[in-house]
Amino acid sequence: MHPLTDEERAVYEWQMWSPGFGEDGQRRLKNASVLVSRCGGLGSVVAYELAAAGVGRLVLAHAGVVKPSDLNRQLLMTHAWLGRPRVESARRRLLELNPRLDIVAVQENVSEENAAGLVAQADLTVDCAPLFSERFAMNRQSVAQAKPIVECAMYDLEATITTVVPGRTPCLACLHPSEPPQWKREFPVFGAVSGTVGCMAAMEAIKVIAGFGDPLLGRMAQIDLRDMSFRTFDLQRDESCPVCASA
Repeated sequence: MHPLTDEERAVYEWQMWSPGFGEDGQRRLKNASVLVSRCGGLGSVVAYELAAAGVGRLVLAHAGVVKPSDLNRQLLMTHAWLGRPRVESARRRLLELNPRLDIVAVQENVSEENAAGLVAQADLTVDCAPLFSERFAMNRQSVAQAKPIVECAMYDLEATITTVVPGRTPCLACLHPSEPPQWKREFPVFGAVSGTVGCMAAMEAIKVIAGFGDPLLGRMAQIDLRDMSFRTFDLQRDESCPVCASA
């Protein structure tokens, strides 16, 4: 495990004061690799917070170019980058924040064809994809490779988050055996909502990597910012789940 430099101790000093985290937790972040699927409203904030916290390597998978409608929520995208690749805008902004960061920028969305290779490059995945085809592909590969995955999603002013650890918790297929018929690719979104759950997802990843705190294992947090209500409830594994039953 690579040790911290004096510069890194100076940058991360205040978070290393957190009980249970300390310098050992910071070293674990430095030596960790995290896959973030899509750098949109959720993924931009997840990647930014992980870069700020000192995760050593980020694998970013996001296709397409920056569009005007991205700018209300995708905080790694800028007006000057309109019409140019999203993932390169993300890389540029993250390195401005943390020049020590190692970034693998993939100009593709997660698919059945590339999921295995992308998940293999990381210790943990944060699923920020809007489409269930991408989410299901990452879930299958995370279970197959026995790697944790933080699942987060939002719609309008509502959001959910849970952490999947193969063999210990329900997986995404336990919760959604098939794609919900009512799900749509485009939906109402405020950047403040995706940013809220993005920060929560980043903290879940940090806790799992550093081995402290109480991650949402077998539990789901549900928030509704319309009335500022928060609740957490238990999840059950599907013993006949075709993805994780044998994990």
